[in-house]
Amino acid sequence: MRNQLTDEDTRYEAVRSRDARFDGVFFFAVETTGIYCRPSCPAVTPKRANVRFFATAAAAQGSGFRACRRCRPDAVPGSAEWNVRADVVGRAMRLITDGVVDREGVAGLAARLGYSARQVQRQLTAELGAGPVALARAQRAHTARVLLQTTGLPVTEIGFASGFASVRQFNDTIRAVYASTPSQLRAAAVPKGGRNRRTATPNAGIPLRLAHRGPYQAGPVFDLLEREAVPGVEDVSGPPGTRTYRRTLRLPYGTGIVAVDERPGTARTGLGAHPGGWLDARLHLTDPRDLTTAVQRLRRLFDLDADPYAVDERLGADPRLAPLVAARPGLRSPGTADPEELAVRALTGRTEAERLVRRYGKALDAPCGSLTHLFPEPAVLAGAEPGGTLGALTAALADLAVRLDPGADRDDAQDALRALPGLDARTIAEIRTRALGDPDVAPPGLDVPDSWRPWRSYALNHLRAAGEWEL
Repeated sequence: MRNQLTDEDTRYEAVRSRDARFDGVFFFAVETTGIYCRPSCPAVTPKRANVRFFATAAAAQGSGFRACRRCRPDAVPGSAEWNVRADVVGRAMRLITDGVVDREGVAGLAARLGYSARQVQRQLTAELGAGPVALARAQRAHTARVLLQTTGLPVTEIGFASGFASVRQFNDTIRAVYASTPSQLRAAAVPKGGRNRRTATPNAGIPLRLAHRGPYQAGPVFDLLEREAVPGVEDVSGPPGTRTYRRTLRLPYGTGIVAVDERPGTARTGLGAHPGGWLDARLHLTDPRDLTTAVQRLRRLFDLDADPYAVDERLGADPRLAPLVAARPGLRSPGTADPEELAVRALTGRTEAERLVRRYGKALDAPCGSLTHLFPEPAVLAGAEPGGTLGALTAALADLAVRLDPGADRDDAQDALRALPGLDARTIAEIRTRALGDPDVAPPGLDVPDSWRPWRSYALNHLRAAGEWEL
C-alpha cells in the first residue's frame, strides 16, 4: 500500500507541474467534477484528496468519468509501454489498437494471443482496470470524435465507421464519454464567429494530427523513408525540412492513401510542461471503417508512441552515445505500415521490390499521382515466384507459419524466420526491429553493450544518423 501511495504521490506531482512527459502514460480523474484528464491539462490543479489515477482512458470511463473538453485526454500518444512489452498484455494492447476487437471480437483477440477469452479479460482487467471490450469502446469513441470534428460524413455513417454496432450504442457512448450528443460534439468544433473546420469529405480526405510526446527528430525518419521509397507504392517530395511522405495502404475493409508532412507541429500545454507535438497528415480511405487501423499503422511507422525521455536518459548516460543523443534528442526507431511488406523488402532490397510491385502489385482503382499500386500480398508472391528464399518467406507469411501482426510473439516469429532456408541473421534482425517493433534489437556481429538495453534499436539509429554505422 505504501508503494502504491508513493507512486500516486509521484503522479500527483506530475499533474501539479503539468508534465506532458506522462501524457498517455496515465490519466487522472477529479471526483468533484466527474471529469478525467491528461497530466498536462492546463486547468486548475485539483486537490489531492479529490484525484484518482487510471492506467487507461477506458478505465476512467468505466468508473463513470467523462473526457475533459479542454485537454482532450483521448488524443494523447499511446503508452510506450505497449511497444516495449512482449507479454500477453502488451500484445493484446497492440492488437486492440489495430482494431482486432472491432473486426473479430474478443474471441478473435484471444485466439491470436493463444489464450482463452476469460484469461485475456482477467489479465487486462487486473492490470489496466478495463477489459478488451471497454478498451475497444474507448478507441471507437476517439475515432468517432475525429470523424465528427474533421469530416462532413453523416453522423449515422460515422457511428458505423467508428466500429459501433448500432446508432443507439454510438449515441450512448458519445454521451457517456464526452457528455455531448454526436451533433453537439460536431458543433463544438466550429469556433464562435469562425469558419467551419469540417472541410474534409470522402474525396478530400481526413486531416489528422498524429500526436507524439517530447522532441521528435523528423529529419532522420524522412531520410530513411526517402532512401527506401518503392515507386508506385511510396514517394517523398519536397526539400529536406518540408518533405511530404505519401504511400498506399492495404487495410481490412479497403485501401488508403496517406500523406504525412515532415515538419512537426509543437505546443506547450502549461507552465513547466515539456513540449509535445504532432505530425500533420491527410488520409484518403475507400472505407472509413479503416480509420483506426490506418492511424495505428502510421503511428508504428513513425514511432509516435515512443517515450523519448526514457530512451534519451538511458542512452545519454553512455559516453559513446551521449554526444549523439545531445545532438538528436528524441530520435526515433521507425517501424512499418505493413509488417509483411517490410519483411519482403528487407529480404529483396529496393530494386527488386520495385520489380515485384510492377509485376504483381494490385493497381489502385483511382491512382494518385505517382502512387499507382498496393504492394503485392504474400499469397500472390508465393504463387507467382515460389522458389528460393523469397518463395519460402512469402509462403510462410501467407499460411501464418510466420506471424508479424501487432500481437505476434516476437521470439516465436524470430524462431519461425530462422527456420526458413536462406534468410540471414541480419535480415531477421531488421524484420524484428521494424516489422515487430522491437526497441531492443542488436544486429549480429556488432558489439553492443548491455547498458544500452532496452533501447538498443534506438542506439543503433543514433550511430547510423551520425554516420558511424551502416546496416
